Amino acid sequence: MQHLLSSWGYLALVLLTFAEAACVPIPSEVTLGYAGYLASTGRLDVAVVIVLAVVGELLGSFVGWSIGRFGGRPLVEKLGRYVLLTESDLDRTERWFRRRGEPAVFFGRILPVVRTFISIPAGIAEMSLVRFGAATFLGSAIWCTAIALVGYELGGEWTKITKGFSAAGYVLVAVAVAVIAAFVLHRFAAVRRERDAARH
Repeated sequence: MQHLLSSWGYLALVLLTFAEAACVPIPSEVTLGYAGYLASTGRLDVAVVIVLAVVGELLGSFVGWSIGRFGGRPLVEKLGRYVLLTESDLDRTERWFRRRGEPAVFFGRILPVVRTFISIPAGIAEMSLVRFGAATFLGSAIWCTAIALVGYELGGEWTKITKGFSAAGYVLVAVAVAVIAAFVLHRFAAVRRERDAARH
């Protein structure tokens, strides 16, 4: 990512933020922080970095929303047991987003990891595209501004800090694997219960 940003500048920034918001797990902390660092050296402009990052994330989030909106529910209804989601899960998700849609998307956009995938459940819940876009824009604007300015203010120290991100990443991956394993076992049980109930 750092090589891409160094070589392609603003274009790489837009592509990386777009991909991350479209549910590709790219660490935006590194992308935006390094872009901020490049701005501190004069190679980029920090205001342009923030604006383009927000635009990239907004456009990418519409892709995730579309996946959930136009493919999510039908896919789960047809292949629910394979994706370990039940119809009752989707019903709860839709009700939750109808009541708390904007806050969920807004806060999801300023939380690491969650921010990458929050668009899909919003689409599945059929959240209005205008409401989704507004909440995404506000949350992304706060996140992109904060991380880019941190990279800008830290300057050359940024490269040292990213090494800490790498070490922490291994710990987070180990925790994530354990959580995912527990989740998968729980979902297998839930899908089996719903399938058994449908037979009776």
